[in-house]
This record gives sequence, structure tokens and C-alpha cells, in this order.
Amino acid sequence: MKFIAYLSMVAVLISCSQGVIQRDMEGRRSAPPQNQQFQSVKKKIALLSFFNESPYGGEDLGIVATEELRKELSRTGEFIVDPMAMKIFGSSKEVYAGGGVKLVQLSRRAKIEGVNLVVFGRVIEARVREKTDEIGFVRETKSFTEAKLEIRIFDVNSNKEIYTETLNGYADDQTYRFFAEDRENSMNQRRDLLRYGVRVAARKAIPNMIEISRKLDWMGRIAKIVGTRIYVNAGRESGLQIGDVLKVLTEGQEIFDPETGALIGVSKGDVKGTIEIIDYFGPDGTIGTLHSGGSVLEGDFVQLY
Repeated sequence: MKFIAYLSMVAVLISCSQGVIQRDMEGRRSAPPQNQQFQSVKKKIALLSFFNESPYGGEDLGIVATEELRKELSRTGEFIVDPMAMKIFGSSKEVYAGGGVKLVQLSRRAKIEGVNLVVFGRVIEARVREKTDEIGFVRETKSFTEAKLEIRIFDVNSNKEIYTETLNGYADDQTYRFFAEDRENSMNQRRDLLRYGVRVAARKAIPNMIEISRKLDWMGRIAKIVGTRIYVNAGRESGLQIGDVLKVLTEGQEIFDPETGALIGVSKGDVKGTIEIIDYFGPDGTIGTLHSGGSVLEGDFVQLY
């Protein structure tokens, strides 16, 4: 009996210890771990295909730059790279040819589609240099590659370009070859080095892109209203949570400099009310109900409250 009583007491103590809430000296609950803190809604990006204007590497380097950015942006967990959004603007080459005017003209359409940022750019330079030391029938060859990648970001909500940077990607390789080397292998090596240099340059842009994105407001849109149910064009995939409250905004106005006529930016819209997210639908949509205010209409824009 004493042994059973002892086991019962141990079980009670263990169960109590597991339910203890950690508090500070003033009785407040301790802060949650960092990995449990609120995560912001993902920005939707239109990634336009890059182009190569250097004399080396051909169209392949533009494709490599685009795909490397797509992969790295997706891996951050902070962006959704929309494969359909680029159809709104076309390619980077088309945007450069028009001096960026196309971005401004189509920004409202992109906003309606839920796009927050447009990323575009070009490979400015890509080259490989080799240094060879000959010793008998064996060559020691060192190859060096350098790539310069220009990346630009256009903010759809403010209707203006907010970031441009030229990034360098360097790489080197060292191989030992017999004097009668295979030319085809040499060409393949140069191609691979050029690709790697472009990838290195693309990766360098990611930290700055994350920092800039975090300073910008996410914006979505009310796609449809059926009775009391309000359908929003962002959901589980974008990072919206059940219980989130969104403020409903009118569309902002474009502000122009009266002296130069240049577009300064877009003003913030007026708050019409708020909605609370109650459910998900589809792969990336949510359903909300009116939380406060009124006159909420299809096409109105929403932001996290």
C-alpha cells in the first residue's frame, strides 16, 4: 500500500510540473519563443524573365538568373512568385525598351490581380578568364568568372520603382588537363562557370529584397460578396490566419508634382470598415464577415489591421 501511495504522489507531482506556466518576478507570463511570433502575410511577386545583354552565354544566362531568383525567393517563405503574373507586364526586355512606362500603366491591373511587387532586370556582363601554367605535358589551368546582374523592384501599391542594384558574382575553378585537351569539355566548363557566376549574383540580392519588402504594406482585394460572406483573394498560402482582422480601403489617388508633372506616388485610401477572417476557400482565398463599418464593396482593397 505504501508503494502504491508513493507512485500516486510521484504521478501528481509530474503532472503538476508539466502544467507550470513560466512567469517573471512580477507574475507576468514569459514571452513566447521567437519561432512562435506572428509571421507577416507573404507578398505576391511578378518575376519577369531576365535577359542577357553580354556577348557571352546567350539567352541561357537570362533563364538561369530568372530561375535562381524564383527558387531563392520561394525558399525565404516570405514571397509567392506568381507564375501567371508576369503575363501582365511581359518580359524584362520589354519593360526596359519602354523605359518602365509599361509598369506604371499596368499597375492598377496588377493590383487587382493581387500583385504587390514586380521584379525585373538583366545580365549586364558575364565573362570567363583563364590563366594557364604549362609544365611538360600537363597544364594547370585556373578559370575565373565574373557576372554583373542588375535587379529592379517596382512597388505596385505606390506605383513607382523602389529598388535598383547591380550585383557582382565571382567564381573560380582549377583543373589539371593533358596538353591535348577536349575542346568540347572546355566549352562546357566555361558555360557552367558563367551560369554559376550569375547564380551567385542573384543570391546576393535576396537579403536586401527581404528587408525592403518588410517595410511595405501587404495589400489584397475583396473578390466577391455573397450575402454576409466576403471573399478575399488571399488565404492559407499567403499566410492569412483565421481571426485576422483586415481594414477595407478605398483606392488611393495618384499624386503628381504640379511643377514637373512627375508622379510622386499614390496616397493611402480611406478606411471604410474592417472584416474578420472566419474560413478558407480554395488554395489561397479566405472568407470574412463585416467586423465594423459598412459600405464594403467588391473590388475594395484590404490590408492587415
